[in-house]
Amino acid sequence: RLIDVDESFAMRSDLLREQIAVDRAAGRVPFFVCATVGTTSSNAIDPVAEIGDICKAEGLWLHVDAAMSGTAAVCPEFRFIQNGLEHADSYCFNPHKWMFTSFDCDCFYVADRAALIRSLSILPEYLKNRATESGAVIDYRDWQIPLGRRFRALKLWFVIRHYGVEGLRHHVRRHIELAQEFRSWVEADERFELAAPAPLNLVCFRLRDGDAANRELLDRLNATGDLYLTHTVLDGKYTLRLCVGQTRTEQEHVEKAWEHIRRIADEL
Repeated sequence: RLIDVDESFAMRSDLLREQIAVDRAAGRVPFFVCATVGTTSSNAIDPVAEIGDICKAEGLWLHVDAAMSGTAAVCPEFRFIQNGLEHADSYCFNPHKWMFTSFDCDCFYVADRAALIRSLSILPEYLKNRATESGAVIDYRDWQIPLGRRFRALKLWFVIRHYGVEGLRHHVRRHIELAQEFRSWVEADERFELAAPAPLNLVCFRLRDGDAANRELLDRLNATGDLYLTHTVLDGKYTLRLCVGQTRTEQEHVEKAWEHIRRIADEL
């Protein structure tokens, strides 16, 4: 089920509640809800607290996907994005998206690991050993579908050791500051409009001239090789996305990006 969203592209908890009731009345068995803290397209933040209350009342598993935006919670002032996270049964975010870690790396948490292990555990004879049977080790093979995996944790450990908490916070704060400045420039230019709220480091914007003009703008921008933007479709409208998230990105780079955008917009 896809639950409709509000004007900020966040899940509507009232419609979630209604859909659960409809499905139960039809003899279906709802069991899982996925809420998002920072959707990929627009960085929308679902009302996790409201969704969590519903899941608790209905006996549903709540998973919270924080993808890129979960990294912002390293800063105390941005932890509001995860209000209600205490209701979650599982949670994940991706350090390879904004915590300066090479692909791929996902941090996955569960409130009750026993539920996960009951569902995914396998123990053929050749895997039996004293350490497992005594509980001396945690067998992470029981936390996932694949039996084996590579040592992803090491590269994340190096990142955390290199930057430290304050180093990570410095970059996250700077990225959000730069994105918010870019947002202010977009708002000040009458040719452009914001396509979605910009709470963190992603700005979704577009020319007011229609989809064809925005496609042309994006193609010509990316063809320069001086910057690279991506696109999405929000509320049926072709939308450009500028995301600030690299350790070497500074004010001058964002200013030059905006200069390129305005120049090519002038040429259209």
